[in-house]
Amino acid sequence: MSQDSQFHLNAFLMGVGHHEAAWRHPRTEAHRVLDVAHFQELGRIAERGKLDSVFFADGLAVGPRIKHNTQAIFEPVTLLSAIAVATEHVGLIATASTSYSDPYTLARRFTSLDHISSGRAGWNIVTSAGADEAANFGVDGIPAHSGRYERAEEFVDVTLALWDSWEDGAVVLNPETGVFADPDKVHTIDHDGPRFRIKGPLNSPRSAQGRPLLVQAGSSESGKEFAARYAEAVFTAQRTLEQGQEFYRDLKARVVKHGRTAGDLKVLPGIVPFIADTEEEAKALEQSFTDLISPEYSLRQLSTMLGVDLTKHSLDAPLPPLPPLDEIQGNKSRYQLVKDLAADGSLTVRQLIGLLGGGRGHRTFAGTPEQVADELQTWFEQGAADGFNIMPPYLPGGLDDFVDRVVPILQQRGLFRTEYTATTLRGHYGLADVDNRFAGAVDEASA
Repeated sequence: MSQDSQFHLNAFLMGVGHHEAAWRHPRTEAHRVLDVAHFQELGRIAERGKLDSVFFADGLAVGPRIKHNTQAIFEPVTLLSAIAVATEHVGLIATASTSYSDPYTLARRFTSLDHISSGRAGWNIVTSAGADEAANFGVDGIPAHSGRYERAEEFVDVTLALWDSWEDGAVVLNPETGVFADPDKVHTIDHDGPRFRIKGPLNSPRSAQGRPLLVQAGSSESGKEFAARYAEAVFTAQRTLEQGQEFYRDLKARVVKHGRTAGDLKVLPGIVPFIADTEEEAKALEQSFTDLISPEYSLRQLSTMLGVDLTKHSLDAPLPPLPPLDEIQGNKSRYQLVKDLAADGSLTVRQLIGLLGGGRGHRTFAGTPEQVADELQTWFEQGAADGFNIMPPYLPGGLDDFVDRVVPILQQRGLFRTEYTATTLRGHYGLADVDNRFAGAVDEASA
């Protein structure tokens, strides 16, 4: 079975589950959001299922919803370092913001994770669109959408150069000659741009996979162009097969326009699976989580998504008129998704927050293990996905159910690996090693 006929699976992990009421549900233990052993267990479960990777999102502010929930407790690279020592194969992807980070320290942090994990690190690149986040870094209001992506492009360019600043083989470690590293293979980058001025080199050598995998999650026009230029995997939110196919075709075409091949980027739509022995039981399980939603929390969450204060709005009325997309400086793709859901006015706010409670706009699906496998196979075979971002609504049980009940079906159908065949995260995703820009320059000069 060729790799092209199999898809990729990432486990998107969050606290004790993606559903906003997961911490209140009897299937979880709320105190485990502070227990590193819980997250190490999740890494081992994902590895048991031969998943490509696990992923942690991140935010840089508590926000106004702390009374009922907060999702980001641990800084994700630190947490993944703990998971790295408890696992051997599964990839480790962390979110880090280009808006409120420095390229040098970020490059060093991810290279360290890559060394600790023997080449299993990935960086989910975000631009941070929250006003609460901006306030924690001395910024008044949300930075303009276009400006965030302009900064992100220079940020990534600099980070890639820093990761290349040590060639393969630069570390010599010869005790007889006293040579620690070959200085001819360690380079300054001498970057002098509109936002960053960095000499280099990085004070951490090149890692086992050359550099961490690059992941991106924005689906706006700017986000898609950014992904087409840089990303090797994209986490995305589409709720219908047709929307998934349209996004897939669009993004792959953009990748080719940027001089890459379509296979250089993997598209992984998110899905929140509620799994049970029968469809009726799965839907009842989903409803049991919906019943625990705190409207106050959900209204604030929805207000943040839309940039419109809904905290005084009736739960049993449709959404009020929303501003056009070009006036939104926050997360444009998620704004459009929610606006489309409510477009015909048939959904009340209460119904809308119920739909969003499982995955904040990602597709939820309640069914048997076979039905979940069928759904994933359909999207993969009909050109809407190269794999999937699995978002268990509760943890660890939801991940256990997917790994132990759905993955074996996918393996039997030849859609997913039965053993790891690579040692790095880039290898899991079927991506080639990355050439070092400085090594290429030396080769050309000596030719």
